[in-house]
Parts: sequence; C-alpha cells; structure tokens
Amino acid sequence: MNKKNNGEYSELPEENGSHESSAGRRSFLKKAAIGGLSLAGMLKFPVSDQVSFATSSVSRASAPSDLKITDIRYALTGVLGGTAIIRIDTNQGIYGLGEVRDGADPRYALMIKSRILGLNPCNVEMIFKIINQFGGNGRQGGGVSGIEMALWDLCGKAYNVPVWQLLGGRYRDRIRLYADTPEGKSPEEQVKLIKYRTEEQGYTWLKMDLSIGELVNIPGTIVNQKYWLDNGELRQWQGGYMSYENTKHPRDWKSCAVLLRISGI
Repeated sequence: MNKKNNGEYSELPEENGSHESSAGRRSFLKKAAIGGLSLAGMLKFPVSDQVSFATSSVSRASAPSDLKITDIRYALTGVLGGTAIIRIDTNQGIYGLGEVRDGADPRYALMIKSRILGLNPCNVEMIFKIINQFGGNGRQGGGVSGIEMALWDLCGKAYNVPVWQLLGGRYRDRIRLYADTPEGKSPEEQVKLIKYRTEEQGYTWLKMDLSIGELVNIPGTIVNQKYWLDNGELRQWQGGYMSYENTKHPRDWKSCAVLLRISGI
C-alpha cells in the first residue's frame, strides 16, 4: 500500500501475489525456524515429519488411546507386618500405584495379572468388571481394590488431571480424618492412648476396639478362654482353629460404658 499526500490510499501491484500473502509466508518461515525447522529440512522431509519435529517439545502427559498394561509388581511396607503397594506399568513409561488393603497377601493382586495384561488402563470400568469376580469381603478384596486404585492413578497421569476430576469433580476442599487407636490392657491405659490421639496429635474422630484385652483376666467374661490364651496374652491373630478370630464371645457393655465415662467421651 502507498499513502498519497491527500491522505487516500491506492493499490500497488504485486508481481507474485498480494502483500498480505508475502507477509504471511515470511511470518511462517520465521516461526518455523524458531520452532526448530530449517529451510533445508523443510525442502527435504515430508510435511508430516516437519510438523512432528516442530511439535516435539510440546508437553504431553501420554497418548491415552495407545496405553497398554505391561506388568504388575509389588513392594512390601512395614505397615501391618507387610502391606503391599502394587505398581502397574505401561508401554509408555507411566505407572499407577495401589494398596493391597490391611496387610492382605499381594498374591490377591498378582493372580489377576494375566487377566489385564495388554489392556488399556484408562478403561477402568471395563477392567473392574473383568476382575471383580476375584474380589470378596475383607482382605480377600485387597487385590481388586489395589488394582482399581492403580488404574485410576494411571488414568489421571495419562490425562494429566487429578483423579477426583475424572470422578466428577471436586466435592469438598477438606475431609475429616480418623485414627485407629490401639487397645489397652486396662481402662486407664486406653484413656492414655485416646488422649494421645486427641490432645497431642489433634484427631477429633477415633476408631478403636473396646476391648477384649481388658476382660481377659476377669473370670467368666470370655468364652473358651483357656483355648486361645497364651500366658495371659491373646493369640487373636494366629489364624488357628481355636484362635480368637473363631471365638464367639459376649459383648461387655458395662466395660465399654466405664471406659467412655473415664475418658470423658
């Protein structure tokens, strides 16, 4: 364009197209060079390769549609004598973590491995329906729940969003936590444990056993007492036929009421 003295504009001819298209070509070449494309490279390689090279530095969480499960492994922690954390690996290097709950055997998760290898971990609902048959109540469900947890972790990493976003969005900004409190051998000892949780650690919500251990030395309070005691101590987690796990015993509500009154709850 050329500006005349009278303030009007007139068109000037372009030998090879308009001024705007020339400027557009120059802008493209400049941006391409900044993005890592050289003129020689542009002349040598097809457009698809040029675009791939120019966008190679773009951050991508993964390619979710191409994800495949390649392995499941586990590591034992010191919690509950060996709670397992499982890791589901994929063909893109990202992985998901899950917990086999309550110290359950990690084989509850590993036995499902053959059922999910090669599947896309982002299809959480489909995979859950495949593996749900191998779950169950209590610790038997630890494998299924741990795998589902790891799948959601993987899916969130693949799409680079928090898992709560995948599940419908944020519902609250904070949650109230509770603490499991070990049982004492007497009401007084139990009160000390409760106060440690509430006064020193700041918990306002507790879970505990109230408390067969406090009744063990009171005659007539425990059924089949002689079979599952070992020198006055409970053998409650041994898993034998006569262990505390298989013992039917009455609830001692009086003991619970005394304990709650002492603790001021």
